[in-house]
Formats: sequence, structure tokens, C-alpha cells
Amino acid sequence: MLAVVKTAPGRGAELQRLPIPAPGLTDVLIRVRTAAICGTDLHIYNWNAWSQQRIRPPLVIGHEFCGVVERVGAEVSLVRPGDFVSAEMHVACGRCYQCRTGSSHICRDVRIIGVDEDGCFAEFVRVPQANVWKVDPTIPPEVAALFDPLGNAVHTVLAGPVAAATMAVIGCGPIGQFAVAVAGACGASRIFAVEINDRRLEIARRMGADVAVNPSREDPVARVFEETAGAGVDVALEMSGHPEAVRNAFAVLRRGGQVSLLGIPPSPVPIDLARDVIFRGATVVGIHGRRVFQTWYQMEALVKSGRLDITPAITARLPLAEFAQGMEMLLDGGGSKILLQP
Repeated sequence: MLAVVKTAPGRGAELQRLPIPAPGLTDVLIRVRTAAICGTDLHIYNWNAWSQQRIRPPLVIGHEFCGVVERVGAEVSLVRPGDFVSAEMHVACGRCYQCRTGSSHICRDVRIIGVDEDGCFAEFVRVPQANVWKVDPTIPPEVAALFDPLGNAVHTVLAGPVAAATMAVIGCGPIGQFAVAVAGACGASRIFAVEINDRRLEIARRMGADVAVNPSREDPVARVFEETAGAGVDVALEMSGHPEAVRNAFAVLRRGGQVSLLGIPPSPVPIDLARDVIFRGATVVGIHGRRVFQTWYQMEALVKSGRLDITPAITARLPLAEFAQGMEMLLDGGGSKILLQP
């Protein structure tokens, strides 16, 4: 099969031919129909500091996809060949305290397909049956391939009050863009999108943002307070991890509001706990991945309802062989979600 392989330390990756993986007793072999490039894939492609500590080449990268079941192991009963599926690519251990108390999305010993073992930028990918999600066949493949990042957005939005709430989405990369659309579909009354990249900001506007603010041209905190009669927003979603964006998330919040933090800062971020959290009476929620499989039920229901359209975030569709072009488009800031098709 064709596969995108991180062959060695350093920038880049290669298209190679590899043996098709054989499913174990409880594994599912999936023929990949559509995959999508994630920020994590960019980190691996660029070989940043995180990748150097975590990735052990050679590795087939990629963890966002959908496809069709090709073969199953002898003990697989949840799906069968021909089923249309996606998958939760965080493989929980099932033994730690978090897994045994309903929080497997923050498993202490999680392994990630596409990070710790071969992923989906290939013609076939092997996934444990417990991680396979059977997709409603009415959902388009280009949407089903994005269930992983969409799940991050759904988890972040639904971690706090939504209906009739004012919300600020700070950082409108693909997951931030999805969060804008999810907030609108779930009944947020007014949505502020804050993003320094004008192309991404325009997509957020198309996804349903009521007010779009570029912080390189205007003060987002002043704008939010102007638009909310000096109160601030009920909920702030921080999706970028940029230190200034994190501080802005707390600054735009009304007293008694909630900040949900998904973006991962590159280094520790100092905040004024007294001013930003304690005296403000703020609720602060850390978001990691998707709640398995609660979030998957929620996002599929939203997609099937017809009220959630995430396709404006798709900016290119490329053959798998042109993966490097897709990586460079994203690194240049000229794309949002780029789909790869084997």
C-alpha cells in the first residue's frame, strides 16, 4: 500500500510502499477513503521540539480519517466488511483510574494511532475494534473524515453553558472555526471570533460568527466589552494556546463566566489568578480530546440535524501523493482543513 512515512528525524516525510497491516484478533483493517491533515501532523512534518521527544521513526503519520471496513479479526463483532467508519485514535489502556471511572479521554497511559503507532495517511489503517465508530452512511466522507477535530470543538463548546450564551472563540484555526459553527448550532446568542489570520477569520465569519475581530488591528477585549454593554461574554473558548490569546480569554470574560482551554501553549503562561479567576468568580475547564464516546454521539447528532455545516473549513482536496503540498499550504497560513484521498 501507499503510505506517508516519517522515515527519520528531521523535516519532511516520504511516500513509500509498505505491506498492508494484518488485523489481530480484535482489530479492524480499514480502507482509507479520506484523511485530513492536523496540526499534530504539521509538528511531526516539521520535527519540532515535541516531535523530537515523542516520535520514533519510521512511522506512518495521520489520525483524522474515514473509510470502509476491509477485513476484521476473528473476535470482532461490532463491525463487518463494507461498513462505513471513522475511529477514535486515542487508544486508552482500560486499566488506569481515569479509564475505570468514565474518563478514558484523559487516560494516563494513552497511545495515539498516527503518533505512537502507524496512522491513516495510507491506503489502509489498522484500528482496535473498541475504537471504531460506525458512521451513518448519509454523512459525506469529507465530513466523516473530520470527526476527530470536530469532536474537539464539540467537547469544548458543550463543556459549559451554550443556549442563549454569549461566546468568544479565541483562535480560529480549524477547530476554532468548528467551535463557532457548533456554538451557533447549539443556540449561542452571540459569537465573537478572534483571529489574527484574515483568511481564517473570514472562514469563521462564514461559519456563523456575529463579530469577527483581528487583534493585530483592534483590541479584542475593548471590542467585546463594547458589544456586550461592558459585561463581557458568558463563555470564552481559547483554541490557540498563544499566551496573549490565553490572557485575552480571561480578560473578555464576565464575572461568573467560564473559560474553556483547548489550545496548548508552547511554554508556561503567567496569569493574574486574583484578578482573572478568584475575584471574577470564573470557572476554568481544561479540554483534552473527546469524551469517548459521548462526544461522538453528540457530533453525529448535530451533523445529521442539518444545523451544523463544517464544510466551509475545507480549503483543499489533494491526492495522498501530494501530501507535502498540503503541509506547505498549511504552514504558509493559506489553508484550513486539507483533505487527502488515497
